[in-house]
Amino acid sequence: MNIEEFREFCLSLPNVTEKMPFGAFRWAKDILAFYVKGKMFCFLDINKFDKCTIKCNPIEIDELKARYNAVGMPFNSSLKYWISIQFNNDISDYEIKRLCKESHHLIYLKNKSKNGSQK
Repeated sequence: MNIEEFREFCLSLPNVTEKMPFGAFRWAKDILAFYVKGKMFCFLDINKFDKCTIKCNPIEIDELKARYNAVGMPFNSSLKYWISIQFNNDISDYEIKRLCKESHHLIYLKNKSKNGSQK
């Protein structure tokens, strides 16, 4: 999978926007982040495109790390809720997309339940 395929996949998910939010930080100016309803669910370095960092169900993190060498510590995010996934390692593009879609879903549902409880 290349960066354009992955970007198109992320943007195909419901209510997704993208931006490069860390331009003020020299070490993170090339980070592209994907958001659903204003909350980040995935981000990556567009110059390296070697891995992405996604939100993950905390219950699944240890199992994913045990199953795949490609799954590791997130870049600059909470170890409890985020993982990084190396592209072109021992994990299929299909599985990366599935996990990214799940990340989107976690944020989307959390945001939806907050909005629903305010009515």
